[in-house]
Amino acid sequence: QVYLRESGGGSAQAGGSLRLSCAASGIFFGINDMDWYRQAPENERELVASITSGGSTNYSNSVKGRFTISRDNARRTLYLQMNSLKPEDTAVYYCHTYWRNTDYWGKGTPVTVSS
Repeated sequence: QVYLRESGGGSAQAGGSLRLSCAASGIFFGINDMDWYRQAPENERELVASITSGGSTNYSNSVKGRFTISRDNARRTLYLQMNSLKPEDTAVYYCHTYWRNTDYWGKGTPVTVSS
């Protein structure tokens, strides 16, 4: 059984920082591409950042230069360092991977950024 468990969400002031973590089990973490998505109220879920098994990264234009995705394969953990936070970053953040023809999602961790 695949489990993805996010943590690290909370409240921050605009300009502040938060670090999200996603602990994975049930998959060969080191060979999986991993992603962070977010969903704001009344919006569709959107891709924020991706990292391949080899460590290559991609970011949405809205977070490029402010967020950093990384992974620790030994700890089977995915991270999202969020700096220079803006109120529009307020959303529930989800960890995601696609493995054996199945999408897997965590339950999400909420982030609220106040101005």
